Amino acid sequence: MGLFSFLTQELAIDLGTANTIIIHNDKIVVDEPSIVAIDTKTGKLLAIGERARQMHGKTHENIRTIRPLRDGVIADFNAAEQMIRGMIKIINHKPRLFTPSLKMVVCIPSGSTEVEVRAVRDSSEHAGGRDVFLIYEPMAASIGIGLDVEAPEGNMIIDIGGGTTEIAVVALGGIVCNKSIRVAGDGFTHDIQTYMRHQHNIKIGERTAEDIKIAVGSALPDLDEPPADYIVRGPNLMSAMPVEIPVSYQEIAHCLDKSISKIESAILNVLEQTPPELYADIVGRGINLAGGGALLRGLSKRLTDKIDIPFHVAEDPLHAVARGTAIALKNVDKFSFLMR
Repeated sequence: MGLFSFLTQELAIDLGTANTIIIHNDKIVVDEPSIVAIDTKTGKLLAIGERARQMHGKTHENIRTIRPLRDGVIADFNAAEQMIRGMIKIINHKPRLFTPSLKMVVCIPSGSTEVEVRAVRDSSEHAGGRDVFLIYEPMAASIGIGLDVEAPEGNMIIDIGGGTTEIAVVALGGIVCNKSIRVAGDGFTHDIQTYMRHQHNIKIGERTAEDIKIAVGSALPDLDEPPADYIVRGPNLMSAMPVEIPVSYQEIAHCLDKSISKIESAILNVLEQTPPELYADIVGRGINLAGGGALLRGLSKRLTDKIDIPFHVAEDPLHAVARGTAIALKNVDKFSFLMR
C-alpha cells in the first residue's frame, strides 16, 4: 500500500441478482437492490438501488426499471455498467482533485460460462476498475463465514441467492465439485405470484410477492414459532374489484415445496460426486447455508431431516459472500490462486 495508497481505492463487490453489496475498508458502504431506473427518451440514469426499486412496477412509458442481472449473470450489459458506476459514485460523493484508480474483486456464480465471466469483467472495467479480480461465489461465501478454505478438509457450502443456488464442496483452496442451479430467491417470488393467481384469483406484483416471502416465507408447513398471517391487497382477476386475503405460512410452504425439492436433489447430486474422504468430513462438520434464501423459515430443519446431515445457517447469511470477497481483496496475494 505505502505512499500512494490514496491513489487506489479497493472495493469488494458482491454483484447479486437481487442485491449488490460493496465493501470498502471493511465497512459495507453500499447495500442496495440491483435495479436501475432509466429515462427511455434520453437513456439517462434516473435512480439506482432502493429508489429504483420503489419505482419498480409503478412506472409510466418514459421511465423503465431494469434489473441488469438475471439468474446470477448480466442480462443487460449497459444497465449493469451504469449500475456499478452509480453505486461507486455513492461512495465517492465528495469532490476530489483526482479520481482514484479502482482495484476490485467481484464475485461470480460458479457455473458461469466464459462469455458470462467476460461480461462481468468488461462491465467492471468500463465502470472504472483498473485491476479487476473475479472470485467464485461459493469460495467467497466459505471465506466469509470463516471456513479455512486452504485446509485439507472438506467443507460444503450452499449459497441461495436471488438468481442462483450455488452448491459446492471446497477443499485445499479449490472447488472439488459444484453445481449451480437457477432456482433461488427470484424463483420463490415467482412461485408465490403464480400461486396467488391460481389459488386466490388475485394478481400481485414482484414487490408484493417479495414482501410475502419475507413476512411468511417458510420451508415447512409446521413451525415452532409461526409468523402471523400476511394481508395481501390486490385486484380480483375476474371482477377487478379489490380483495383482501390473509396468507398463512403453511400456504407459502406448500407453494415453495417444488422449488425447495429441486434444491434438495441438487444437493444430493453434489454429495454423490463428492470423494468419500471429503464426504466423511462433511457429515462430521455439517453443511453451511448462506445467502438470502438461507433466511427462509424452517429451511435448515427441512434439509437436515431430508438429507440426514446437520445444516447450519451462517451468522449473517446475506452478507457472507460480500465479506468473503472483502477478505479475498485484502489478501489478494495469498488468495491469488482462487482468482480469475
